[in-house]
Parts: sequence; C-alpha cells; structure tokens
Amino acid sequence: MSPIVTLIASFLLLIALSVPIAFAIGLASIITIWQLDIPLTSVVNQMFASINSFPLLAVPFFLLLGRLMNDGGITDRLLRFADSTVGHIRGGLGHINVMVSMMFASLSGSAAADTASVGAVLIPAMKKAGYPSPFAVALTAASSVLGGIIPPSILMVIYGAFGNVSVGALFLGGVVPGLLIGLAQMGYAYSVARRLNLQAESEFSLRQVARTGLVAAPPMILPIVVLGGITAGVFTATEAASVAVLVGLLLAVVFYRAIRLRALPGILAESVIAYSLPMFAVAAAGIMGWLISYLGIADEVARFILSVTDARIGIMLMIMAFMLIIGTVLSPVTAVIIFLPIIQSICVAADINQIHMALIVILSLTLGLVTPPYGICLLIASQIGEVSTPRAFVAILPLIGLVMLIILAGILIPDLFLILPQTIMPEAFGGR
Repeated sequence: MSPIVTLIASFLLLIALSVPIAFAIGLASIITIWQLDIPLTSVVNQMFASINSFPLLAVPFFLLLGRLMNDGGITDRLLRFADSTVGHIRGGLGHINVMVSMMFASLSGSAAADTASVGAVLIPAMKKAGYPSPFAVALTAASSVLGGIIPPSILMVIYGAFGNVSVGALFLGGVVPGLLIGLAQMGYAYSVARRLNLQAESEFSLRQVARTGLVAAPPMILPIVVLGGITAGVFTATEAASVAVLVGLLLAVVFYRAIRLRALPGILAESVIAYSLPMFAVAAAGIMGWLISYLGIADEVARFILSVTDARIGIMLMIMAFMLIIGTVLSPVTAVIIFLPIIQSICVAADINQIHMALIVILSLTLGLVTPPYGICLLIASQIGEVSTPRAFVAILPLIGLVMLIILAGILIPDLFLILPQTIMPEAFGGR
C-alpha cells in the first residue's frame, strides 16, 4: 500500500473510531513512518522541532492576556462602553455583541474565550429583550471568530512561525477584513431587529460615552502596544505579547484592583493547561506536515491544481473552498500546520503573494469555528443559549455567507486586504 494511502486511510479510520484529532494525526503519522522504515526517533525529533519556535512563545502570553482581561473585569467595562456607544441604535444589543467581540479580539486573539465571556452576558440579555434564541447564539458565535482575524491573532502567530511569514504584516492585513466583517454583522443585526420591530435598548448620551470610554480606554492601549511595536520594529510578536501581559497585569492588579496577588498562581496554572492542549496538537500536526513534504504530496497537489487552472483567482478560490471544508473537521491551528507546505508550494508555483494567501486561508479556516462538527464557538454559544446545534447552525448561515462574500472580495481585490501591510511594512513584500 502506498504510504500516502496509509497516512490518509489510517487518519480517517481513527477519526471514525472517535479518537481525538491530535492523537489521530500523531498515530496515523507514526503508522506511516513505521511503514517507510524510518527510525521512530524521527517522531520525537519532529514533535520537538514543531514547538521549538520562538514566535510560538507569543501564544501562551496572548492566552494569559485574555484570561487577565476576563478575570480583571475588562469585559464588563467594554460592555458598558459599547452600550453607551451603539446601544441607542435599533438592534443595539446585537451591535453591542459585535462591538465587544471586536474589542475583545484586539486584546486576547482567542475566539473561544470571546464566545464564553461575551456570550455568558449577552445571550441571556438578548433573549430577554425579545431576540430569538438561535439568532442570539448565532450572532455571538459569528462575532467571536473575529478573534482569529483582528490582531493580535494566535492563528496568525502560528501561521507566521511555521510559514516564515511576517507576523506584523499578517496582523496589519487582518485589520480591514476584521472591520468589514464586524460592520456586516452589525448591519445584519439591524435588519433582524427591524424585521422583529425591536426598538433601541437605551438612549444616546455623550456624557455616558465619555465616562465609560474613560474607564475602558486603558486596556485599549494594548492593541496599540502590540501592533505599533511590531510594525515599528521595536520588538517581535513574542516580545510584544510579553509586554502586553505586563501591561495587563498592571491594569488588572494595580489600576482596576480586580485580581488579587494570591489569585495569580491559579491563573498562571490554568493558563499553562490551556496552552498545553493546543501545543500537543501543534506537535502532532508537525509530524504530519513533515510527512506531507517528505512524501512529495505538496508538490503533487500543487501540480494538480495548476493543471486545473493557472489563474490566480481560480487557484485562490480552490484553496478557499478546500479550507472551508477542512475547517469543519480540523481546528484552524492544526489545519494550518498540516497543509502549510501545500499552500506555500502552490504560492511559489503560481507566483501568489504569501501574505495574501495567508489571509485568505486564515479567514476561511476561522469559519470552521462556527460550522459543525468541529465548530467549537458555535457549540459553546449553543450551550449558553440552550439551543440545539442544528438550529443554531441554520441561524448562522446568513452570517457565514457575509464572511464568504468578504473573502471573495479580498480575492478579487487584493489591495482591500493588503493596503495596510503594503503601506506600513513594504519590506515584508520583498519576495513572494
């Protein structure tokens, strides 16, 4: 049997047997390595090589930052600011939901954390205000995927680390699509509220905006520290993340006094556990990614796609469709590590800019967070809202369609996504 068939068949069989994804990837890779008569020490070497990356150190710092922001009461302060800013518009709770997700994404980069923290407050509030439960769940889950798009994004850090792509350029590239998706979701929330004849939940007060904005302003310096420091060349993504954690500690412990010093060991311990789980998946995926390159699968797939079409738009549409499918069964992080060799081989063969392709891949994979069976954000929101996953999925389809339209716009008009990184970090575009 061909090693390629062995790799794919064993992986699918393990998935069918309900083996966790990370273990299925690792075991399928080990079986294939054994068939190829490669020393099994290669497994350990590749697992270590996958996580032995300085840029990956940014991931635990961003996870810790998200935890500090949540436990430090930052979410509540962002909610009050969003309420005073957009709560007076029809569909105000929906707008608040999206706006808080956008702000929270700029602080933690974690979509699941956004769903849990924002959803726990806003889903019950939206239901009480008369919004259908499936819509409240769908909007919360859909807006939370902005955590994978708006900088700092953990997925972008991992893509940059494994693909040798500028993390700063990816962060900048995520700003415009993130804002477009947020505005599109607000527009949809307005249309739903109008259809249901729901009125605004509050009245506009400039004094209230100023008061809540003053309280919410300190944590909003964190995105400026991270993005500004990286693009200015002051520090790397990892260094920026560590600085952001220090600022977050000062805000949560000293400025807001919402976290006591004795609580920090517990927060650090839980952050270590939260980091270890995805890193095991990264290590296992690293083995399969190495096998894909070793067996020449990346070059074969690149040749196949180029035999179908050599047009840039056609190739990117095929990659988009493939990532949308893959995202339904694999986490975005795992999918990036496994398929990155294939993606970059296609970029080289078709002369497609690596940063442009990275943004399309990341945007497409983030939809996997709200599509079954993986759909972790949709599952979390469904549990909070006490709505079945099938009903929530039906409700979220229009929101998925909006994101897909924005991805298509980015494919057809590359400057839409690349204008910021090309303007601020032109050195990142020195090569393809």
